[in-house]
Amino acid sequence: MSETRSSAVKRREGGGRTTPVTFYRQVVAELRKVVWPTQQMVVTYFFVVLVFVIVMMTIIAGLDYAFGKAMFQIFG
Repeated sequence: MSETRSSAVKRREGGGRTTPVTFYRQVVAELRKVVWPTQQMVVTYFFVVLVFVIVMMTIIAGLDYAFGKAMFQIFG
């Protein structure tokens, strides 16, 4: 049976499997390209996320309380 065109093209263009050593080298090379945040950026982002989560919790708790009161008024 003849091989499919896509697998033949992949093999010809180097799209086959890589060895674990090559994979590791590629991972290390990609991680060196990453722009890591500074400690100040991490702290700032932490507090931004914390405030956002607290605001969302407050909104959801308020809606839960309001709908709960409404349900008790309607069905209670």
